[in-house]
Amino acid sequence: MKMPFPRLSPVTQKRLLSFKRNRLAYGSLAVLSAMFVLSLAAELIANDKPYILSFDSKLYFPVFSEPRAAELGITGSYTVDYRQLDLTGRGWAVFAPVRFNPFESNQSVTTYPSAPTLQNPMGTDDRGRDVFARLLYGFRISFFYALGVWAITYLVGVSAGISMGFFGGRVDFIGQRVVEVMSSVPQFFLLIILVSIFEPSMGLLVAISATFGWISISYYLRAEGLKLRRLEFVEGARAMGLPTWKILWRHVLPNALTPIITFSPFAIAAGITGLAALDYLGFGLAPPTPSWGELLNQAKKNFTTAWWLALFPSLALFSTLTLLNFVGEGLRNAFDPRK
Repeated sequence: MKMPFPRLSPVTQKRLLSFKRNRLAYGSLAVLSAMFVLSLAAELIANDKPYILSFDSKLYFPVFSEPRAAELGITGSYTVDYRQLDLTGRGWAVFAPVRFNPFESNQSVTTYPSAPTLQNPMGTDDRGRDVFARLLYGFRISFFYALGVWAITYLVGVSAGISMGFFGGRVDFIGQRVVEVMSSVPQFFLLIILVSIFEPSMGLLVAISATFGWISISYYLRAEGLKLRRLEFVEGARAMGLPTWKILWRHVLPNALTPIITFSPFAIAAGITGLAALDYLGFGLAPPTPSWGELLNQAKKNFTTAWWLALFPSLALFSTLTLLNFVGEGLRNAFDPRK
């Protein structure tokens, strides 16, 4: 069978082929990738601005560059409500499938939250904002948060764990004492305290979450470092006079990728869950940022009257976490050294 990844080692290629044969895991990865791409193009799916606007024989592209109100014949206002813009005999417009952005209220609805309609296919929240738009934009924010936390925690955790395992001695002794002290800190409560003191933002939440998130992966990489430092190819690299950083980069780290790859989907899932929990408790991103946790909090307050606020955010969270777990299980089976 022809290997699709010629630059990778034969063992790694076999593992990736094994993952590809797992239809459930590979299909879950494809669905997740499609969801992420759609969230990146959220402005083209849910927006109050049209893709293309023809007005008095001139073409505008408001999604990308909004024209001035005066150019559209509007006086006394600097903003344009494109849905109310009179185009009779003067032009035409092509809108997104959902004509609401995640921050605006549907003024044509008399009571909030309102049930699903053709205008709002998943209903509105308690401020009249479209639930589908907030779920779509909220997925992008949740994923970026989870990816940011994952990248920083794995960078720190992998570096610390490999260093402790490979060098041993004082480096390992001091590193383990730091890990023990930080492991004893109640991380979630400390996160809530810090967020309540400082104004919450994406950068602050990622930084605080990553401060303690690296500890778990450092355990696995320390074990890999302890195992690999005495193997023949590492001893041979030392005998050839290669510098330590090159041995770590070229020989130790590539052979310690199994825990990094297999635990990554679960770490991303934990990040999405963590942000939803913070937003649900009111310690997450500042309003009116689209948030799954904030929608679930509204569902709790309107449980008997607004079923859609509980159903659709729960389905979004459940399906995303399930897909990530399927991907993680597939990677763990494919990279299992016993197989």
